[in-house]
Amino acid sequence: MEKIKLIWDFRGPASPQTAAHFKIHLLEFFASEKLQLIESGVESVNEMYHFTYAIIDKQNLDTIKTALKPTRGQRIKTDG
Repeated sequence: MEKIKLIWDFRGPASPQTAAHFKIHLLEFFASEKLQLIESGVESVNEMYHFTYAIIDKQNLDTIKTALKPTRGQRIKTDG
C-alpha cells in the first residue's frame, strides 16, 4: 500500500507550541475516526518554522484531507 506524509506548517514565534498542540488534536482525530496512523510527529526547521506530520495509507487520504486540510503532502517510498 502506498504511504503518504501529510504536513501542517506553522510559522512564527509560537510555532513550536502550535505544532505540538496540533499533534494532540491529530491523534484524537485518528482515534475517534478509527483510522490507521502509521507515524506522526513534530519537526523543527528553525526557531520560527515547525510542522506536524502524519504518515498514512493512501486509501485514507481523501477522508483526512477533507477533515484536516493539510498544508501539503508527499509520497513515501516503500520497499517492494
